[in-house]
Amino acid sequence: MTRNISVEGLDQIPIEKQRVELVERKCRGHPDSLADGVAESISRALSRAYLEECGVVLHHNTDQGEVVAGESIPKFGGGVITKPVYFLISGRATKIFDGVNIPADAIAVEAARDYIRGILPYLNMDRDVIVDCRMGMGSTDLCDVFLSCDGKIPRANDTSFGVGHAPFSEAESIVRGVSAFIDEELRPRYPVIGQDCKIMCLRDGDTITLTVAIAFVDRYCSGITEYIEQKRILTEEIAAVAKTFTDRSVNVAINTADDLDSASVFLTVSGTSAEMGDDGSVGRGNRANGLITPNRPMSMEATSGKNPINHVGKIYNLLATRMAQDCVAEVDGIEEIYIRILSQIGQPIDRPHVASAQILTNPGATIKPIRSDVEAIIDGWLEEITTITEKVIRGELSTF
Repeated sequence: MTRNISVEGLDQIPIEKQRVELVERKCRGHPDSLADGVAESISRALSRAYLEECGVVLHHNTDQGEVVAGESIPKFGGGVITKPVYFLISGRATKIFDGVNIPADAIAVEAARDYIRGILPYLNMDRDVIVDCRMGMGSTDLCDVFLSCDGKIPRANDTSFGVGHAPFSEAESIVRGVSAFIDEELRPRYPVIGQDCKIMCLRDGDTITLTVAIAFVDRYCSGITEYIEQKRILTEEIAAVAKTFTDRSVNVAINTADDLDSASVFLTVSGTSAEMGDDGSVGRGNRANGLITPNRPMSMEATSGKNPINHVGKIYNLLATRMAQDCVAEVDGIEEIYIRILSQIGQPIDRPHVASAQILTNPGATIKPIRSDVEAIIDGWLEEITTITEKVIRGELSTF
């Protein structure tokens, strides 16, 4: 039985030749990313516990979590949090299997608290955080679809689609590169940088402007003079890294809402705006490739927290991105490729309703010699689709 794979040429203006391109990333401490991270950490913890206790991953979906902001009084030299940040864990999980009770709620709370502690080290976990677990049991019909796999290819628990594209544009590469630079190199050198950062990139022709929001940690900043100096240093460092990705001109602006005359600046106690007014929701932030890209096709599915066995809202978004990346890496003549994979609920996930690849070829190239190679890559990934599940459970794939 052949799979329904469609490969066609695309006639449009390449992303790099479009005048305006927008790219966004919400880093790990942003409230929406916190919600995503907590949801995904719970799913991984449940998956591991199910495997250990039952030998299989049981049905669960924890992709409905919320972060409700607390209240704080930040001040230079160190302030206080006056109302805890509230994390709501919702969704569904299997709690009884073959007569065995599984402490899913306790597993979820522990996983959430471990994740929050790792991302936001300046929060007092005993005083500044409330984790409230309200998970229910799974819908009977969806559990039946899930458990009917019998060790074979799982059947999709939803009619949904996943989307991926490749290669990343310069703007997309800059945003990902700057995010990694902040997390891996800048913050260890400048602990004043909180975990809550947001990077918004505008490419207007050959001018790239990065508007970066960085939550400064108040205990590491003595006053407005030091704040201004730290912001100047970070602006220069980020601009230098961004320039390594492009020959276009680059401008960087940090915390543009600051009113320096009145010392009204982005200052936090814990390094996240979730301490004082910004809420977060699973699925409201980055897509599965770590970016928000309104110039590209996107799925609105919340990838984080969905079960990694048969929830195509997770699997197909991760899969489509890797298919697209492999096609660009292995097949000559592709300038851009967009992949969309659609499921039908109850059907095997390796046989989607359609796997569609739309290709913009390089000048001089034609779609005909490319088609069969792309079909083979897509078919090969579908044949090995369960490897996505394995990588997710091991924490090797980021969902946001």
